[in-house]
Amino acid sequence: MNNIYSNSFRLRQKIEVVIQELMFAGGKLQSHPQFADLYPEYLFTMHSMIRASVPLMESAQERAQAMADNDQVAAMVSTYLSKHIKEEMFHDDWLLDDLEVLGVKRDELLSRPPSPTVASLVGSQYYWIQHHHPVALLGYIAILEGYPPETKQLEEMMAKTQYPREAFRTMFKHADLDPHHRDDLNRTLDQLPLLPEHHTILGLSAIHTVDLASQAILEIIEPYSKNGNNSSSKGRAS
Repeated sequence: MNNIYSNSFRLRQKIEVVIQELMFAGGKLQSHPQFADLYPEYLFTMHSMIRASVPLMESAQERAQAMADNDQVAAMVSTYLSKHIKEEMFHDDWLLDDLEVLGVKRDELLSRPPSPTVASLVGSQYYWIQHHHPVALLGYIAILEGYPPETKQLEEMMAKTQYPREAFRTMFKHADLDPHHRDDLNRTLDQLPLLPEHHTILGLSAIHTVDLASQAILEIIEPYSKNGNNSSSKGRAS
């Protein structure tokens, strides 16, 4: 189902109102004259988000399973997440591999605290999962997997940074995988017997994700914009 009455269409309509905020942040990052320096910082930020993906889904799946006997939406969310958890395993390790190509050591990166913005982005999902309804997480997933980079865009990023293809392996994999995951999510949404309150939390979750993900990207650029330059060496996330 892909029409004006479908759940996925209703969610995408809400997302379309705000998604330009995320597109603007990404474009500003990629067009920055010091993008080669910013790219490792971008991967660090992405790793900070993606390392939370499986734990978030496990938390939501556990909560949904506990609600399943009396909540058909929760039961179906549990089934979807049990499959998707397996699909998302070890993606954070892929990013660590990419960063190692750029000279960033794993133990150094893992000892570095993620930004408060990323913590707020991920933490809000835990709150909604535990204190409202685990279907909220599908709004988050709709953003993180619903707008993958295109191969042409990644080739342009490689050319601009002069980094090897191995430093973009995770992004190329997601350019291939995420369209399938997006379609699977849309099919799942369209099968859910959603009530008005479910539609509301899905929209809130997606819009909140756009807002904080955009902020997290702009924060990568901010030190460079303020100083006009940055003393960090090329290819290092410090």
